[in-house]
Amino acid sequence: MSNEQAWEAVVVSKSRAPLDGSNLYRRVTVRHDDGPEEKIRVAREAWKQIEVGDRVMKEAGQDPRRA
Repeated sequence: MSNEQAWEAVVVSKSRAPLDGSNLYRRVTVRHDDGPEEKIRVAREAWKQIEVGDRVMKEAGQDPRRA
């Protein structure tokens, strides 16, 4: 999904890892309301607030956040 799309979804898992060997990336896997799952990168503060089972939303041009 592009940054200009808006959506809502439910968090099904959280992960963080140094995928490039030096930077720590925080990701959540979300299940969109229409069915498909997607891994998305989130900012550190959002990752700390979001828990599995939470609803998250993303408005067009914005970062994902807890709904």
